Amino acid sequence: MTSNNDSPTGTTQLSCVSPYLGGRTFTLRFTSTARGARLARRLVAVRLDEWGVPYGTEAHETVVLVAAELAANAVRHGHVPGRDFQLLLRVADGPRPTARIEVSDTRAERVPPRPGHLPEPELREGGRGLLLVEALADRWGWCPRLRAPGKTVWADVFLTEDTVSEDVASIGRF
Repeated sequence: MTSNNDSPTGTTQLSCVSPYLGGRTFTLRFTSTARGARLARRLVAVRLDEWGVPYGTEAHETVVLVAAELAANAVRHGHVPGRDFQLLLRVADGPRPTARIEVSDTRAERVPPRPGHLPEPELREGGRGLLLVEALADRWGWCPRLRAPGKTVWADVFLTEDTVSEDVASIGRF
């Protein structure tokens, strides 16, 4: 795991143009291994709790599951030997507080289908990660990385007043 930030809560250049300019941001690079994906999931869980989206709430569980699926997909489908994947988590302020998860990998030739165009699940193990993301996230998509090879897959989860603490509620207005 490596970080290119001055601090774990510092900001970094987004891979996609994001409408979320305020709020709290966490970004880190992880090794493209199952261990890296597990660590990404755990750090998202810890960061959300620190930011006032407590363990055990529906919002916390949803954001962590979406982040875990995107990280696992980056390892499984976006792995390039010797290259890491990057995860960005942002809890944005505004009229509707939103958690955005962005996972970037360096494999440009394997891209996911567009939202709403996912294939039917097959009766086999695996292959349902993006179906979970589509079911749980309020919106999701992907875009090519800017000034770098690869792609970024992102998902937004709206945070509701009853699933976050006053800390997050004070970031934006409900």
